[in-house]
Amino acid sequence: MSVLVQSEHGCVLDSRSLIDQGFTRCLRWKDGQRSHVQCRFKGQWFQMCRSHEAPAVDGGQVEVLQKANKPAKIRSIVSEGTKSLLDSSRSLGFQNGATDTVKEPLPVQECRLAALCEMAKELPLVDEEEQEHVQALVTDGGCTSHVDLFSRVTENRADGATVVTLMGEEYVIPPHASFLLSDFTRIQPLVHYGRKFDLIVMDPPWENKSVKRSRRYSSLPSSQLKRLPIPLLASTNCLVVTWVTNRPSHLRFVREELYPHWGLEVMAQWLWVKVTTSGQFVFPLDSPHKKPYEVLILGRYRPSAGHSPSSSETSEVPVEDSRLIVSVPSALHSQKPSLSEVLKRYVGADASCLELFARSLQPGWTSWGNEVLKFQHTSYFTLTPADDRADIPKDEDKPTVTL
Repeated sequence: MSVLVQSEHGCVLDSRSLIDQGFTRCLRWKDGQRSHVQCRFKGQWFQMCRSHEAPAVDGGQVEVLQKANKPAKIRSIVSEGTKSLLDSSRSLGFQNGATDTVKEPLPVQECRLAALCEMAKELPLVDEEEQEHVQALVTDGGCTSHVDLFSRVTENRADGATVVTLMGEEYVIPPHASFLLSDFTRIQPLVHYGRKFDLIVMDPPWENKSVKRSRRYSSLPSSQLKRLPIPLLASTNCLVVTWVTNRPSHLRFVREELYPHWGLEVMAQWLWVKVTTSGQFVFPLDSPHKKPYEVLILGRYRPSAGHSPSSSETSEVPVEDSRLIVSVPSALHSQKPSLSEVLKRYVGADASCLELFARSLQPGWTSWGNEVLKFQHTSYFTLTPADDRADIPKDEDKPTVTL
């Protein structure tokens, strides 16, 4: 199971297993021919074996950060909750320091998707009334050469994953996944897609000094996030989850400006706690600079402030506050764990789900972003030939504990 442990404190996730869901059996299309392969995300990306030392900061900065982050309360929640969850996880054989035995070097795939989005903006806009806003990933003949990734939502309508060549590169597309490769200026096809979503997860590229210095990826001013058409995409009572940095200004903005602007009621604040393969925090818990956790703000979409609760609203599952999600983080920059299994009980198993600013795809989800296919590139996976009748490993073989 991908969710190893659940309790009143939160849960422990096997992030790699979450990625692999839906990819075990893939149909690979190449040069018009198809073959079956087994596909697994490379486990070496999750080999965080030891914690890091936090960078030194001056005394004045320490005091400011400590006051802003209210460390005493958060420290207690993280320390006690994580210990309880990891104790249960270790009883199942996890967080025991074991690592993948494969030592092959991991390729660093240069992502050109954002640059391609910029180039696509030079193309003339098609009249919205004449534009087809949806297209199939693969034609009946296995062709993908005419897929318009930048101005149409692309759907993998197959029951299994599909490995296809897009823009000269091979990508692994999960079953029933839909995606749009674009930025803010070309988000309209997603609005015209015709779906209302019950769950929206977003990981905005928050502005900060280190991002500006490194120039690893483009950032977005907080005020620009208000332009996201959440009210046009969200169903009534849609659960919206936003990844937020630990900066107090960003947390206040989401709670006090962004969510009210969209008509969202703040429900809870959760923490993603990052640990090593042996269960140690990736950074010291008392570090005044780098924290071993990140924040998620959860809210419900309420179309109007004075509306009467509907039957679905009154029966919705309450979202608990201060829950922890504990997992070994990926070594890949900005790759977050999938929340599909964690949030299922709050939105239902058949919920329509959307991820914004996505860098990967999930089975059955719709995803949007200017790097939406980044972590679907085959260089991040191990592909091995598979016979049509080959036995597929069962996720059920792993034990799980609910406390």
